[in-house]
Amino acid sequence: MADQSRRRFIRQSTLGMAALPLGAGLLSPSAQAQSLPRLDPSSSNARALNYVEKASNASDHPAYEPGQTCASCMFYTADTQGCQLFPQHSVASGGWCQSWTSAG
Repeated sequence: MADQSRRRFIRQSTLGMAALPLGAGLLSPSAQAQSLPRLDPSSSNARALNYVEKASNASDHPAYEPGQTCASCMFYTADTQGCQLFPQHSVASGGWCQSWTSAG
């Protein structure tokens, strides 16, 4: 009887461990993005790079060119809406900062 309980436990544990990666994949990008706090445009880091949440608001900046947004920047991570320049924060996909660099 004890052998059957042990076998059942091992079988269920193995199946549970195999299912873990599948469960992690169920988290949608929006759920992951919600875990990152939104970057405050008035924070010192955001101001240092002239970050704005709406790219067209940067039209008076000499480095800005129409069509540049966070979503098309090499530093942007679409899955988390994060930016490598602002770790632990999400940014607006339609935002812009002076460090914008083409992703392509």
